[in-house]
Amino acid sequence: MENAFPSEIINEGKARIIVPELKAFVTDPSDYAPSKAPVFYNPVMELNRDLAVLTVQAFRRNVDREISICEPLTGSGIRGVRFAKEVPNVRILIGDLTERAATLALRNVEFNAVTDRVSVEHCEANCMLGFHGAPKKRFDVVDIDPFGCPVPYLDSAVRALRNDGLLAITATDLAPLCGVHSKACLRKYGGKPLRTEYCHELAVRLLAGCATAIAARHEIGLRVLFSYFKDHYIRVYAQIGYGASKADATLENLGYILHCFNCFHRESTRHLFGLTMKCPECGSKMDYAGPLWIGKIFDKQFSEAMLSENMRSMLKNSNAISKLLLTTSIEADAPLTYYVVDDLCDKLSLPVPPTEKVKGLLKSKGFLTVPTHFDSRGIRTDAPALIMQSSVKEAVHSG
Repeated sequence: MENAFPSEIINEGKARIIVPELKAFVTDPSDYAPSKAPVFYNPVMELNRDLAVLTVQAFRRNVDREISICEPLTGSGIRGVRFAKEVPNVRILIGDLTERAATLALRNVEFNAVTDRVSVEHCEANCMLGFHGAPKKRFDVVDIDPFGCPVPYLDSAVRALRNDGLLAITATDLAPLCGVHSKACLRKYGGKPLRTEYCHELAVRLLAGCATAIAARHEIGLRVLFSYFKDHYIRVYAQIGYGASKADATLENLGYILHCFNCFHRESTRHLFGLTMKCPECGSKMDYAGPLWIGKIFDKQFSEAMLSENMRSMLKNSNAISKLLLTTSIEADAPLTYYVVDDLCDKLSLPVPPTEKVKGLLKSKGFLTVPTHFDSRGIRTDAPALIMQSSVKEAVHSG
């Protein structure tokens, strides 16, 4: 079958994929090429797909049996084909609403000789997932990777997962999640965001909190195994568990993060009822984000399992992935949120000192200091905000 549009063959992981030739569809420098192409394909998301492969590899190795995977928003089929070629002992169902995408995905499945492992359907995502909501039809892994907000698919996704299954979610609409469009965030994700220096962590927590609330309605609990922020998107991986008691236990991880914009104090709380919202450090009125996930957003053991899979792989992005996974395994047990030295200095009208110098001063005072993958200048610490400020001042004035 001939392509009805300009295309090219690219190599990614162990797959060779026919994709739209993106430059052929750009008429203006401001155009977002993937959205202009007749079938969605974004080369920038290669790292996202690399990490998806590593996550599923680690998950499959842990369960030690054949697993089934559903990717209902497949586009060119690149992710599903990579699962088939790089994860052993899998069965995969991929599909897309548009006929062109489903046709191209099927071509890529045939081109990579994985028809014995991958099935392709021309189907709307919720219809595909809904059809597999019955106990004996469910999947071990459901990967939701849309262009924009994933929430419209989460209800169907959790119901299409087996007990102990893995849910993978991408969100690319960071403007609402990071507080630029607060009303849109409340409308879509059911939580209030804040425009803070750690807004990308809040975005992850808002997405995880939304998924938790949706799963709980079906008496399904959720445990976040891994999450991260990169470029223009966030990604959350969570393992589900059936049962009212598991759902109830999961809801204990929903709450709020209080933030003082005067001194940068922050804290978490399960409820807002009865709180004065007065900052305990400077007395100013605090604002809040939530409801959102206040539990762990990384599992140290799972990050290390992914790191082991990465060491066995020959991925182009292996070095960047190792750095990310090493950092998330370190910050797994660290305090919620992080400080960014640059933002503190901007607030205090000070020049920016080296981050390592600030870390050293905090350590000398007996406080925990941990890096974060969310920001290379970020510091997770148990130091109070005013101690953080004084340490930054000390770092600046000590030359």
